Amino acid sequence: MAVTIRLYISLVLLSGLGTSHFLINPLRNNRKRSLPDTVVDGIEIYSTKINCKVTSRFAHNVVTTRAVNRADTAKEVSFDVELPKTAFITNFTMTIDGVTYPGNVKEKEVAKKQYEKAVSQGKTAGLVKASGRKLEKFTVSVNVAAGSKVTFELTYEELLKRHKGKYEMYIKVQPKQLINHFEIVADIYEPQGIKELNADVSFITNDLMNVLTKSFSGKKGHVSFKPSFDQQRSCPTCSTSLLNGDFIITYDVNREQPGNVQIVNGYFVHFFAPQNLPIVPKNVVFVIDISGSMSGRKLAQTKDALLHILNDVKEDDFLNFILFSSDVTVWKENMVQATPENLKEARNFVENMQTAGLTNINDGLLKGIEMVNRAREMGILLDRSTSIIIMLTDGEANTGESRVDKIQENVKNAIGGKFPLYNLGFGHDVNYNFLEKMALENHGVARRIYEDSDANLQMQGFYDEVANPLLIDVDLQYPQNAISDVTQNNYQHFYDGSEIVVAGKVVDLESNSFVADVKGHGALNDLTFTEEVDMKEMEEALKEQEYIFGDYIERLWAYLTIEQLLEKRKNAEGEEKENLTAQALDLSLKYHFVTPLTSMVVTKPEDNEETQSIADKPGEDATQLNYQPPSNPYYFVDGDPHFIIEVPEKDDALCFNIDAQPGVVLNLIQDPDTGITVNGEIIGEKKASSEPNKNKSYFGKLGIVALQMDLQVEVTPQRITLWSGGRKSSFTWMDTVTITQNGLSVTINRKKNMVVSIGDGVTFVIVLHQVWKKHPIHQDFLGLYTVDSHRMSTKTHGLLGQFFHPFDFEVFDVRPGSDPKKPDATMIVKNHKLTVTRGSQKDYRKDSGQGTKVFCWFVHDNGSGLIDGVHTDYIVPDLFYHSPIQS
Repeated sequence: MAVTIRLYISLVLLSGLGTSHFLINPLRNNRKRSLPDTVVDGIEIYSTKINCKVTSRFAHNVVTTRAVNRADTAKEVSFDVELPKTAFITNFTMTIDGVTYPGNVKEKEVAKKQYEKAVSQGKTAGLVKASGRKLEKFTVSVNVAAGSKVTFELTYEELLKRHKGKYEMYIKVQPKQLINHFEIVADIYEPQGIKELNADVSFITNDLMNVLTKSFSGKKGHVSFKPSFDQQRSCPTCSTSLLNGDFIITYDVNREQPGNVQIVNGYFVHFFAPQNLPIVPKNVVFVIDISGSMSGRKLAQTKDALLHILNDVKEDDFLNFILFSSDVTVWKENMVQATPENLKEARNFVENMQTAGLTNINDGLLKGIEMVNRAREMGILLDRSTSIIIMLTDGEANTGESRVDKIQENVKNAIGGKFPLYNLGFGHDVNYNFLEKMALENHGVARRIYEDSDANLQMQGFYDEVANPLLIDVDLQYPQNAISDVTQNNYQHFYDGSEIVVAGKVVDLESNSFVADVKGHGALNDLTFTEEVDMKEMEEALKEQEYIFGDYIERLWAYLTIEQLLEKRKNAEGEEKENLTAQALDLSLKYHFVTPLTSMVVTKPEDNEETQSIADKPGEDATQLNYQPPSNPYYFVDGDPHFIIEVPEKDDALCFNIDAQPGVVLNLIQDPDTGITVNGEIIGEKKASSEPNKNKSYFGKLGIVALQMDLQVEVTPQRITLWSGGRKSSFTWMDTVTITQNGLSVTINRKKNMVVSIGDGVTFVIVLHQVWKKHPIHQDFLGLYTVDSHRMSTKTHGLLGQFFHPFDFEVFDVRPGSDPKKPDATMIVKNHKLTVTRGSQKDYRKDSGQGTKVFCWFVHDNGSGLIDGVHTDYIVPDLFYHSPIQS
């Protein structure tokens, strides 16, 4: 069933220990504001950014706030974010004076002990807790020294579900303070194409109209909101913020076909939402609690909701009312059709409902189930119709059968899986776990109705979700033996305006065709939809899109699988519950999701036992963010080692291999002007082959030197070591950490890659390749990618560095080669005439597992004729050797 999915984001930075009631509230203090307007009690928030990136309904959201302590003494700064209960936190970091404290996902019990230890020692600790109907709040505080800067960054992900034909992102904006740089940006990519995109801002004024931009074309949509400092003022001379209200983004996709299958890196997702089908008639029994505790406003709101619902009942529908307190009362002895006359009588019955007595849930539900079963047996109901029971109660069973396990057993046996049960729990005095468990084991859901002035609207809203079934008994089928680990693929109902999402792994990667069949029963006849996709064509099309974030389908599958395992776990007992828990926990840890089974512990990099914060989901990883390279020419070496040189002017690339013995150190980049050097040490296989031409070699160590910064970095597949100004810092690939200082930025993305930026305009990415630890031949190795080099001087040289400068080549006389799939050609380059072969290598910048294929002209014999001199000229004595290479 679809439910309204909103992205609630709140942001709070506090001076002191208080918490805020505002949603996006970077700072609150009761003291008089000092000048400038951005400084409150010595703390200045100079940047708040909310970045939302949605790819195929899967949202990746990053909330970043930067602040500085302008006071002469240390101050405590707190960061609060309210996020959807349906979201999983994937990363949280605090960066203080250039040192980042990373988050690591751990099993909840392990994290709990660290949290308690931190609290007992008076250290900083944070926790996620329930905050509202659809919200939970993450809070953390940190002590910031005078003059120090702090950056908070929270990342969370969720699958947006379709509700009433729309996907909705809801951001509550209420900073209550002026901020130098305030920004909300949402980028949406939908392979089906975007049909409509809207942004509604409740506090919009004429002055803000020009800073709210929205646009969509084809598959891409963009929304941006960037008010200037003065535009945030509530009046021209005010120091208070105008930004106060709702920021809502809604969109939908094109649906020329009812289904859409997407496949990337061995994972598939199938979206299914047919349009323009007739509504299936429904048979609804409302089972309503009228015990004494429902008196007063609760009864009035329930009556109001039911009266409005009766206005929306269709004439082909059948209905009845069961009222329960100490006794059970029925409106009609049998199900009756929703004719105008019967609806008039039903309204009169609802208006005259009175409360009294205790709460007999068991007999009320069994009476409603019996009524539906009898009507089906008697043929009163239409053949192509669906039945549902909606039960509303505000308390626990306290008369008749009061044992919850027995009530569950009775209800399950009576329904027999034939139709769903929906339970509404009014207020906080209900046994909600009991209602939820009973609904889930009968193919329904439970929903809490909050005791607010809009309780009647909450009830109506729930009915609207189930009021328009288009298909019943929907089954989504895929090729046998071609897939595995599929999420739920059969549903009792498909409702208008919603969407079914199924994901799984593709096992048969050799097949080029993927077929999805959907079967269901409609109002008029049985319907079958078939969709066939070319897997290779689909995967290549999606991989080429730079604005897709990483392995999104795999993460979508993991998210959906965890969500469904946790739902099943609520009904399970004994060994089954243990197995479901183990599966959900394993996936939560693997994909770095903070779920009800895990917590995120933020620790100091140099002391893994000193807890700084815990993100803990209420109820019962640091994300491996992909580095997104700039659109500059790239040069990299990876694999055997394969050197790849992109030549944008030719819209092509050149490549060559270097054959060297293990232990040899090669100079890759050398710039005497900037003092930047990169060298790499060759390693071989664990066991050498008897055939020398089959022995592969790789880079097992990389050394980076920046003389002007007094910096050395050594990278191996096991550790990353930095020497800066005589100080040594060491990390492993299990860390997620960012270090920034004096123009240097080093980011380690756990078990994936690291990004090294030196100044403005020099960026390297080092990719980690890990193999099975017990592999008899292969061992772990590294790849080096230069993704930005525009600040390096014209004197830059080395096996890679010499190509940072423009050069020309010409390829002609393309002809068949020894391999029919790899033609030969003649190349003129650097006054040399060479025979080259068309081939391809893998770019692992964004996908360290599968890589992306890059086509290139391969230059034989260690790049002879392409590189200056011969390859042995580039051998250097050690990893940190930085004498200029003579060309």
